[in-house]
Amino acid sequence: MMKIAVLSDIHGNYVALQECIKYALNREIDTFILLGDYVGELAYPQKTMNILYSLKEKYNCFFIKGNKEDYWIDYQSNGEKGWNEFDSTTGSLYYTYHNLTSRDLVFFKSLSHKDELEFDDLLPITICHGSPQKVNEKLLPNSEKTFTIMENNESSYILCGHTHIQEKIEHKGKVILNAGAVGVSLHGKGKAQFMILQSSQDAWNEEFISLDYDVDSVINDLHISGLSKKAPAWCKVSEHLLRTGEISHGAVLAKAMALCKEKDGECNWPNVPEEYWNLAISELLDN
Repeated sequence: MMKIAVLSDIHGNYVALQECIKYALNREIDTFILLGDYVGELAYPQKTMNILYSLKEKYNCFFIKGNKEDYWIDYQSNGEKGWNEFDSTTGSLYYTYHNLTSRDLVFFKSLSHKDELEFDDLLPITICHGSPQKVNEKLLPNSEKTFTIMENNESSYILCGHTHIQEKIEHKGKVILNAGAVGVSLHGKGKAQFMILQSSQDAWNEEFISLDYDVDSVINDLHISGLSKKAPAWCKVSEHLLRTGEISHGAVLAKAMALCKEKDGECNWPNVPEEYWNLAISELLDN
């Protein structure tokens, strides 16, 4: 019998990551699948990267690329233009990128957006961040698009993340398992989430894990690091999401852009004025 820990969407939450790894090791797990979005949103990204490098050295690990990794690679390739250091829309991106090392960027560039894994005589597994087709595509339940992707996928199991929601989707004998988010889980009541896979003769059985961790420490880091000054509204959303597990950055950004368009006639990312971020927060988070 084989057991595998599947972790996705860490987003720089090294405190939650440490808790998940500790739990997995206490369950005598020595194989890890990591599904991308390793840093971004939270403070001190190098602490997360150092934990991942150490894990890679000590255990059997499989890494793939998330959409965040594409952000850092593309930003470097495009001459490091378009993000502002003090701005709620891109300040967190700017902060994270400028706290990465050349080693990190080389590592991200080495990763594929998907992989096919086989373990001895067990059923093969497809691993991806969004979908096997696109790194930023969401595999959603009760979606014909999702069902088509499942039908066209060669293996019977797809492991993914990206939505930040733990999920099992079954269709015509095939299964999608979404590990949820280690760092900023959505609808996860502010807990760190990941998944344990356990083999049986003709299937993989999933166990969804939710863990408490020191959320206050992560929030304090936002302020001590200076990140909350570089991306003030973005960090307010981060703090709310860390504490409650509700209302994503994407939802607040969409609201801010809608308010901007309503008043100014148009709104194009990343040019979203702070006033609309603050209005969106007051409507979505403060009520």
